[in-house]
Amino acid sequence: MSSDFEGYEQDFAVLTAEITSKIARVPRLPPDEKKQMVGHVEKQLEEAKELLEQMDLEVREIPPQSRGMYSNRMRSYKQEMGKLETDFKRSRIAYSDEVRNELLGDDGNSSENQLIKLREERAHLLDNTERLERSSRRLEAGYQIAVETEQIGQEMLENLSHDREKIQRARERLRETDANLGKSSRVLTGMLRRIIQNRILVVILAIILVVTILMAITFSVRRR
Repeated sequence: MSSDFEGYEQDFAVLTAEITSKIARVPRLPPDEKKQMVGHVEKQLEEAKELLEQMDLEVREIPPQSRGMYSNRMRSYKQEMGKLETDFKRSRIAYSDEVRNELLGDDGNSSENQLIKLREERAHLLDNTERLERSSRRLEAGYQIAVETEQIGQEMLENLSHDREKIQRARERLRETDANLGKSSRVLTGMLRRIIQNRILVVILAIILVVTILMAITFSVRRR
């Protein structure tokens, strides 16, 4: 279950990094490209929301004792999603203002307006740069988690392989023990047969001896 969450997490980090980069590019694009870029960002924001929903469902399936860490990460991702939507709205407002000014014939060349616009763009770029850095750190963390998960999986496979070899050796020892028990059983059966035969012979000899003694006594009595 956690592996599915981590997969969605990595997809979300890549997608938000792309969205952040595109939002930062919107103010500097020509009108036609801006309109197309805005449409792309809207679609990617919807994809990011769907990923958050999938991640939320995965978190609900995680046992309560392990859910805390994932819940904290979800809160962070939702906050980031809110900031992305806010930045996108600001970008769209700036885009709409620019289109309106063009339609009204306002060239916006006053030095004061340009200075304000440059300051806003600078603050916006700095904010986007910070988001890109956070996304990069999350990607690195996700990659590290994937590597650690792969190592754990390899160790588990190695342990399973060792356990399998132990089970096979135990089976071989059981087979050898069964074979030895079969041999011992046959030897004991042969010994019992010989003991019974010897006892029968002893009984027959005793009977013969007793009959011989009785016959000898009878002959001696008759002679007298």
